[in-house]
Parts: sequence; C-alpha cells; structure tokens
Amino acid sequence: MTQNLDERYGRTPAHRARMRLVAIAAAAGVAVVVVAWVVWVGLLGPSASIEAKDVGFGELTDTSVEVRWQLTAPAGAEVSCAVKAVSEKHAVIGWRIVEVPPSDEATRLLRATLRTSEQAVGGSVHRCWLADDAAAADAVLTDLS
Repeated sequence: MTQNLDERYGRTPAHRARMRLVAIAAAAGVAVVVVAWVVWVGLLGPSASIEAKDVGFGELTDTSVEVRWQLTAPAGAEVSCAVKAVSEKHAVIGWRIVEVPPSDEATRLLRATLRTSEQAVGGSVHRCWLADDAAAADAVLTDLS
C-alpha cells in the first residue's frame, strides 16, 4: 500500500531524479551569473578611480573663501573638480570648476579660492571627474545650477 501512495502522489525515483536535475541546473545557472558579474566588475569595470576628501576651508574675506581637499586619481590623468562655498543656510553662494593638471602623484592636496556672494560658513569639493568625461561635467553643472 505504501508503494501505491508514493506512486499516486508522485514520489517515484524518476521524480526525485528530475528534481535533483532541476536543482543542479538552477545552481549552475546561479554560478554562471555570479562568475559573469565578478568578471564584469573586476576586469571590465572602470579602472580609473577618483576620490576627493574635504580637508578644510578658510575664510579669506567676507566675499571669498579658500577650500582645501585631497584628491586621489590615476597618475597622469587630468581631472576637473567642482568646488563650492555655502552660507549659514546651506545655500551655495560660490562655486568654481577647478582644472587639475596631470601629476605623477596619485594623491595630492589641493586648494582653490572662491568668490562668494556673501560670507561663507563652509566650503567643500562637490565632485571630481576625469577631464575628458563631458557627461560628468554636464551632470555637475546641472547639479550646481
């Protein structure tokens, strides 16, 4: 009687073999997707990594501020950075695109003087990008306007 119930509800050796095959195929599919993602991110992804960290700012006058930041970029790459000054109400009161010439050093300290429309209480680097990336430059200009 037990054998009849197993056959009746599909618990046969052939069914178990089919389910095992489906599980193996699903696991293989997941493995292929994971390996493809790792290859895409690790080998084919962008190799140029740019990082900008704020170091500080100094008020020069009521209408100007000096912003200091640390830039890490590939050696020999020309980089552009958008630098901004903010008011007490966190409004952007001054900004400038700074063209950073290529250098043999990957990490360097930079500074820029910005004219402001009123007294600044802060300044920072907004974003940096490779100088030949026109889409990134357009995006920054849209952000700041």
